Amino acid sequence: MANIRTRKETGCLFLDFRYRGVRCREQTALQDTPANRRTLESLASRIKREMAKGTFDYAMFFPDSPRAVQFAAETTTSSNTAGDRASHAPASAGSVTTSILGEFAETWYSENLPRWRNTHAETVRGTLDQHILPHFESRPLAEITRAELLAFRADLGKLTKKNGETLSPSRINHIMTPLRMLLAEASERHEFVTPFRNIKPLRLPKLDIHPFSLEEVNRLLETVRADWRPYLAVRFFTGMRTGEVNGLEWKHIDFDQDLILVRQSIVKGKLEDTKTDGSMRDIPMVPAVRAALLEQRKLVSEDCRWVFAQRNGEPISLINFTNRVWHPLLRHLGLARRRPYQTRHTAATLMLGSGENPEWVARILGHANTEMLFRVYSRYVPNLTRNDGRAFTGLVSAGAAIQTDSPAPDSALPASLTMLSRQQLEALVRSLSSQSKEDRSHVG
Repeated sequence: MANIRTRKETGCLFLDFRYRGVRCREQTALQDTPANRRTLESLASRIKREMAKGTFDYAMFFPDSPRAVQFAAETTTSSNTAGDRASHAPASAGSVTTSILGEFAETWYSENLPRWRNTHAETVRGTLDQHILPHFESRPLAEITRAELLAFRADLGKLTKKNGETLSPSRINHIMTPLRMLLAEASERHEFVTPFRNIKPLRLPKLDIHPFSLEEVNRLLETVRADWRPYLAVRFFTGMRTGEVNGLEWKHIDFDQDLILVRQSIVKGKLEDTKTDGSMRDIPMVPAVRAALLEQRKLVSEDCRWVFAQRNGEPISLINFTNRVWHPLLRHLGLARRRPYQTRHTAATLMLGSGENPEWVARILGHANTEMLFRVYSRYVPNLTRNDGRAFTGLVSAGAAIQTDSPAPDSALPASLTMLSRQQLEALVRSLSSQSKEDRSHVG
């Protein structure tokens, strides 16, 4: 799809699009007005339709453009080359003719655009333009090899960010994902085997989290400025994501049923629907959360749609909160520096540590299943519940004492009982209990 942009120097509109894997910018003398934009949008739609049908003639749309001469020459050369190959090469039943990746990438992107969130579409567009197209745009789809993909991924690992660090495995996987998806779609349409077959994503290092203890949570809530206390209480005791709590509106607070309805999120400054169906959920209010929300209702004006808002009525800015409230608060209390997102990890560890069902916790946090809970939070749960192996240690120690030559204490179980299953032990207790009742009846 051709994008309509404006030249800063002249204020005139121009078309920005890709054709045959080449980025093309065609200038116009039209000023940036709504009417002129509609004219170019109509032209852009025609270009898209012609490209989709394979009948796009660059010279017909832009007869005075140098690109028209270039593409016309390439078409003639490729036609002659194809004719030579057809006349000299033997026919192959397995041969596949496909378009180049640059052309197909634009088709794939435009077809998937309606089902993507705006922020995700911007991310994919940036990944295509910055990484994938510069490397593969002129390559025929069916000729891309597994070795090329692995080499491309290895090159990504050598890139450095502004701070001098190399790209993380997670970032590399996110760059490779659109390439994997468009090659999979191309392989279905053109009937060739995708070169991505059996290439697994890079293994990610285990996520290291730094949740707060309940005592630290209480210190934070007691110390923070009063107008920020409800905000932190809701974050600590619901586990809502930053975008979810910042995008929370009063229409999604149900005080009658004591529920918070998570239906939307602020992503990159834009309000959008929740990321997945699992993210759309109802969170029950614990008393501390209900009290915090009632207090927050008094702090904002009646006409404010946002639960947590800045003085200008806009949603809370994460950068502003982090730099002006969060980090100074941690420094004041002598706590280790960490991201505000650790409030979510804190909520998860407190819920699990209190003995809540992991499936319930996963649902409250908006996870699809409990896999992440056990992978990320398991090492924090024993310290909170005191199920840290002491019971098992006591069992083993008791068993060891029974096996020694020293006489066992009167309270120790016979060695034979330690081999019984739980069901057998329960049956034995019931039997002994019934016998005891019979003995007492005889005595009576």
